[in-house]
Amino acid sequence: MMNRRALIGAATGILGLASSAGRIAAAASSAIDPSASGWFAKRHLPIGLQLYTVGDEARKNIDATLARVAKIGYRTVELAGYHGQSVQALRAAGNRHGLKFTSIHVGATGRPGEPGLDQDLPKLAADLHALGVTDVVMPMFPIPDRFGGPKDGEGFVPYMQRVTAGLTRDDWQRTADLLNDRGGKLRAEGLRLGYHNHNQEFAPLGNTTGLDLLLSGTSADAVSFEIDVGWVAAAGVDPVALLKRHGRRFQLMHVKDIKPSTKPNFALQQDPTEVGSGKLPWPTLLPAAFNAGVRKFYVEQEPPFSMDRFAAIEKSLAFLKAFDDGVVKL
Repeated sequence: MMNRRALIGAATGILGLASSAGRIAAAASSAIDPSASGWFAKRHLPIGLQLYTVGDEARKNIDATLARVAKIGYRTVELAGYHGQSVQALRAAGNRHGLKFTSIHVGATGRPGEPGLDQDLPKLAADLHALGVTDVVMPMFPIPDRFGGPKDGEGFVPYMQRVTAGLTRDDWQRTADLLNDRGGKLRAEGLRLGYHNHNQEFAPLGNTTGLDLLLSGTSADAVSFEIDVGWVAAAGVDPVALLKRHGRRFQLMHVKDIKPSTKPNFALQQDPTEVGSGKLPWPTLLPAAFNAGVRKFYVEQEPPFSMDRFAAIEKSLAFLKAFDDGVVKL
């Protein structure tokens, strides 16, 4: 672990320079090219894919999966762990198909063959640098041990309802403390740690919510947030208002849509659909995200699918490429 004062001091100085350079780069990336076609192209923003969307296909055959993703037109990918691959095999497959891995989801606890924030962080950082990622995102809060797993006959949704109803301020503070600790250490390794929301974070907790406690309890220098707008909407919350309220804390985004039939809830339930086919207000949402500082956008869709998963990600990409300042030019 990097705990020697000299190393930390040196790293802090280097990161200060990197932060200044990052602000300059961010300002440059805000310039709009009116000659380009499409909202993303005008802002020089790639449209990425969260590889979780294709399900088990990546684990079954990573090379064939990435080949299809690249053929559809994606150039950047957010990984959901290592998808059952070695770091070397994963990087080689990405290189073969011209794909950049720019972000990765890493759970609070690792499992065999998959990364975790409880592992040797310098070793984890070295592996992630080998993949080329710069953002590490904790995909969900750690479930406190007292809840155990689902009881006999208890389905996943009822289990998550029970967990969400039983979470306390102290639970959310422990998650914030974990994020601050790991975020500071990963920052010293040249990586940025973020937190990805579902809809449990919006469950009322007195006069606050879990997300409010995470935002207020984490350091902006150590922890960023990846806004999953589909899950925000599934909680009955306006993602545009959320982005405006919390400004620069959100730096990554899951571009996700849901059907109007989705009933607001806090227990991992939604009626998913392809981007542009649901209820999300993209003409106001995408500019709000950009103005808040989001620069990494990843298409993601939850199951069940109404079509083949690859057809779904192709449909979503086509919509986003055709989207141009509030008008879809298909």
